[in-house]
Amino acid sequence: MKKVRGLQRKNKLLIGLVCLCTGFMLAIQFQSNQTPQERDTRDLWEIRTQLQQEQRQQQQLYQEISQVKNVLDEYEAQSEPAQMKALNQSIQELEIKAGMTEKSGPGVIIKIDQLFMDIEGPQSSPVLTPDLLHHLINELNQFGASDLAIEGQRMIDITPIRLVNDRIYVNNHPLPGLPVEIYVLANNAERLIDYIEVSNSNDYFAIENLKISTEESSQIELPAYDGILNLQGINVNAQYEVGDE
Repeated sequence: MKKVRGLQRKNKLLIGLVCLCTGFMLAIQFQSNQTPQERDTRDLWEIRTQLQQEQRQQQQLYQEISQVKNVLDEYEAQSEPAQMKALNQSIQELEIKAGMTEKSGPGVIIKIDQLFMDIEGPQSSPVLTPDLLHHLINELNQFGASDLAIEGQRMIDITPIRLVNDRIYVNNHPLPGLPVEIYVLANNAERLIDYIEVSNSNDYFAIENLKISTEESSQIELPAYDGILNLQGINVNAQYEVGDE
């Protein structure tokens, strides 16, 4: 009887950990879709781009939920050692997807710098804004970027980009002055560069006297996200029932 009860407790623990992984992915997705209640000043193109991004994220979320359900079914059909092995593998995969580990591979180095150096007037000292960065990052994700980092700060779904005292903060770390470099991992770096060269971001940046230059790299190293995942206000509840054996 004690052996049966011990096995039941272990099964409950395994199922609970799997559901915790599911809740973690749901929480990150939910948090990334939260936006402050401000007046919407976007044009039609920006709204359409945002809608496409949200649709991709929703589809990705459905796929992840389906994958977790399949993993849970596999757990229930395996022996206890196999369950622990599969669980550890799932946790490692989750950490990689969440940007909690270092990552490397081919990609593109993007540099943001001043466009014209010898002009006078309000645009003589261009200022990079969070809106411009957000727009560029959205395009990079749309064009095939898998992971990226800005000046040593790993970007994840809930990374904040804020303007504080005329300085941009990424993951609560201030960016240096121009030039600013973005390191992007992509399976097809050449295709990503082609997209960037014809993207609307070039026009938006040029208006602010900024330019975007790209360089293909065979090996890019991205750091792990070193911040704290703040998921306050998000409750994920799950109930389980394990029958007696």
